[in-house]
Amino acid sequence: MPQQPQYNDPNVQQAGVQSPYAQPQYGTPQDGYQPPQQPQPPAFSAQGAANMLQQGVQGVTQQFSQIGLGGGTPAPQPAQQPQSQVRLNPLQPVDISPQGQPFHVADLDQPPPPIILPPNSSVTPSPHANCPPKYVRSTLNAMPTTSSLLKKSRLPFALIIQPYASLHDAEDDVPVQYDQVIARCRRCRTYINPFASFLDHSHRWRCNMCNLTNDVPQAFDWDSAKQQSVDRWQRPELNYSVSEFVAPQEYMVRAPQPLIYLFLFDVSYAGVSCGLLATAARCVLESLDRIPNTDRRTRLGFMAVDSSLHYFQIPRDGSESNEARMLVVSDLDEPFLPTPEDLLVNLSECRTNVETFLEKLQSMFANTTNGSSAMGSALRAGHKLISHVGGKVVVLSASLPNIGHGQLTMREDKKLLGTSKESSLLQTQSAFYKSFAVECSKTQVSIDMFLFSSQYQDVASLSNLPRYTGGQTYFYPAWNAARTEDAIKFATEFSDYLSAEIGLEAVLRVRTTTGLRPSAFYGNFFNRSSDLCAFPAMPRDQAYVVEIAIDETVSKAFACLQVGVLHTTCNGERRIRVLTLSIPTTQNLADVYASADQQAITTYFSHKAVERALSSGLDAARDAVQAKVIELLQTYKKELGGGNMGGGGLQFPANLRGLPMLFLGLMKNLGLRKSAQIPTDLRSAALCLLSTLPLPLLMQYIYPRLYSLHDMPDDAGLPHAETGAIVMPPALNLSSGNLVPFGLYLIDDGQTQFLWLGRDAVPALINDVFGMEDKNQLKQGKTSLPVLDGDMNERVRAVVEKSADHRGKGCGSITRPPLYLIREDGEPSLRLWAQTMLVEDRADQGVSGAQFLGMLREKVLS
Repeated sequence: MPQQPQYNDPNVQQAGVQSPYAQPQYGTPQDGYQPPQQPQPPAFSAQGAANMLQQGVQGVTQQFSQIGLGGGTPAPQPAQQPQSQVRLNPLQPVDISPQGQPFHVADLDQPPPPIILPPNSSVTPSPHANCPPKYVRSTLNAMPTTSSLLKKSRLPFALIIQPYASLHDAEDDVPVQYDQVIARCRRCRTYINPFASFLDHSHRWRCNMCNLTNDVPQAFDWDSAKQQSVDRWQRPELNYSVSEFVAPQEYMVRAPQPLIYLFLFDVSYAGVSCGLLATAARCVLESLDRIPNTDRRTRLGFMAVDSSLHYFQIPRDGSESNEARMLVVSDLDEPFLPTPEDLLVNLSECRTNVETFLEKLQSMFANTTNGSSAMGSALRAGHKLISHVGGKVVVLSASLPNIGHGQLTMREDKKLLGTSKESSLLQTQSAFYKSFAVECSKTQVSIDMFLFSSQYQDVASLSNLPRYTGGQTYFYPAWNAARTEDAIKFATEFSDYLSAEIGLEAVLRVRTTTGLRPSAFYGNFFNRSSDLCAFPAMPRDQAYVVEIAIDETVSKAFACLQVGVLHTTCNGERRIRVLTLSIPTTQNLADVYASADQQAITTYFSHKAVERALSSGLDAARDAVQAKVIELLQTYKKELGGGNMGGGGLQFPANLRGLPMLFLGLMKNLGLRKSAQIPTDLRSAALCLLSTLPLPLLMQYIYPRLYSLHDMPDDAGLPHAETGAIVMPPALNLSSGNLVPFGLYLIDDGQTQFLWLGRDAVPALINDVFGMEDKNQLKQGKTSLPVLDGDMNERVRAVVEKSADHRGKGCGSITRPPLYLIREDGEPSLRLWAQTMLVEDRADQGVSGAQFLGMLREKVLS
């Protein structure tokens, strides 16, 4: 491979070679953090592997004794070990103050503390017996046996649940049981799982939640499809903590519903003039093959709205007339369906006519001057159209609903921003949006909002529709199809959105070991009863939080929690996805702290902070986050620190070292930051993300990624020799001390990417990356990188592309972050926007990371 040019400080010469790009001396930043120099704990690829590694000689011996398993003999089931015999994670205190071993971004890439279960906890020796963290993550990987110990710890006990790890089944490798033999506890309804045990010559099984003994189903060892006996110990539900059952008839109230998409287009002047109608219609047209339709039952409907409601009747292919008919209804108070049939059409039977309609849709409204939007009335009419079956209403709107039901007024007031009255703008303006959403939830109708306005659109009110129907709010501020980057971003995301294999008419329930219970639920769904969350449609790109209460002492060596999701697949199959997590119990506070998961804890408090912001205001939400981190540090010092620090350091467990910086990032996030410059719509959209993003993307949204591109290691930006994945440069702490004036950097929070070009960048670097030498000629703001033939351009593009691709992060997401070019000596507003990402700086009158830790130290020591 040719030698890479180095665009770094020429005073640090490589093996005496003169740098090809002469550069004045700027020194190296002194105040950038250095990575901690202590050995890192080993990474654990799967919980099962972790358990095997952690169980020492005894565990290994037991694993060997079980290898001969199969052929019909169950694993030996000894009495549960007393807890003292199982060594849990050791507590490793570190001084997290700037003088000690301060936070480094690499601390966020550590896996959660391993879950260490007693030997032989599971009935088979499968490495997949316990739930991987990408599906269910607990804030505590060793849980207190009593409520009083949990209270004393001040830590939350909650599960972060993401039932799907990707947008498509093919990428989410979960075993499926087709034989419809489902073994469940007859008392607590827990599904049989790797932590159940067998008795009475394996004719009966004991539930690991409530201890009841159940009969093993007669067909448990028989494959009815192949008409032959099967080896029970190979059954997926005894080997995999995450598995799926095809549900038999008794799990259905009605026949599985087909996939239905009702598209609701805004055809007011705003929706047409920005190019939204044309782009959305073209996008649906080009994505028809991607919409799931293997069972050929998928149905589509189309409506348009301005000051009237426009329905479209699309005939079947081969009918006498192939033209779609537009039917206009102007009664907004009691909107009626002009015709009961042909408004929802079968995609397979009407494919050609649907295509013809989508090609002509834009021309029908090309010359409109109508500035009104009766979106609330259109939603009620759309609900009437699909409520007998259920389905997804896809709203594409670029204006404020200003007439009819749910009418909203322009209430943005710049004088209120940054004051205590700002929180009133984050509340819903009309009761219609929540009450209508609850009505939709009951009839299995889910709503997704795609919002594009360049004016105020009241995201705070409109986002209630997705919040209670299992949908999502996608916000494209000041979007315009004339900007290529805008058009491509929306087209890519909308096509991925339409291709996702969502679950329909879904319910989620969490079952727990006796003594525990789910006590609070957070996320986009309707909480139908004390423990049942209802999703008319379950998306693939959201996470949910369930808080767990300890009602009575748990006497077992480990507790089990099981998430069950009953849903209809896009292909009309009723299925149950079961995820089982086991966590060791402890009576020791040190074990609880040593096994706490900083990322799961931050996710929990992100949801709590959004709830607080909407109920009590932004100041209260930020104060609560700050008070919590002080409380945890004080509790640790009082109960476990032993007061022996000396020198006034700040002690915390190594596994929680990143928590203060994550909390600071949360307080400085767009959704919660104290500022008089953040428009209400932007803030409301950020609050939606803080309460729905899957954990890996939420962490990046709270603490963005910063990469130095001008001096990348030689292998960065190139495919890895073994995995083929693009190698990323090491991430840097979010401090301007890490930005040199001659550098090129990527800052990425998962929603937006910034390329930061230093004011003293040399022409050769600029030419190699952008294809021109004069940085003043570069287009600032939203951009895309040119494709050049040089090595440096290819590597920078590869790093930017890899960072933007969320699929490799263990979660589904349709988001493609836009790329902005920021020149350090260029447009001030763009520069300030990028600098708000630097969490450890003072930007926007906040505190720096060092000041924050100093303040925490004072509070804790006082």
